[in-house]
Amino acid sequence: MSDDGKTRIRCAAEADAGVIARIHMTSRSATMPYLPPQKRNHEQVTRWIRDTLLKQCRTWIAERDAEIAGYAALDGDVLEHLYLRPDVRRQGIGTLLLDEVRRHTPEGVSLHVFQQNTDARAFYERHGFTVLDTSDGDRNMENLPDMTLRWTPDSAR
Repeated sequence: MSDDGKTRIRCAAEADAGVIARIHMTSRSATMPYLPPQKRNHEQVTRWIRDTLLKQCRTWIAERDAEIAGYAALDGDVLEHLYLRPDVRRQGIGTLLLDEVRRHTPEGVSLHVFQQNTDARAFYERHGFTVLDTSDGDRNMENLPDMTLRWTPDSAR
């Protein structure tokens, strides 16, 4: 469990699905305006979080002042999602979530990021991730150019 004095990281529970869905939706629309408009409503995204994401991925949430501020979802050694509420960005919460993910992936972790998502790319590069490959968007739902990043601990290289 991580603690910066205010933020606590814990495993996500089914009861968190609605808040996780809201963070997922608001973060994507606030930080990635180039994405196509969301086709799914909050109820549909909540159902996907509850029935798919929480069952397939190890998922953690960051709680600050008794409110969920962000979440991270790990599938094997692939970080599938790391989203924060837009109002709590750049306060160290993403780093706390990423640290938790890395504790659970001692051999390293990979992720996909849209090439246009320069803030996310800069965040991951600051945390030691390097580019493995790039794609023209044929491997994601949004059909946008993306890249694979990977972090490997020094001891595993």
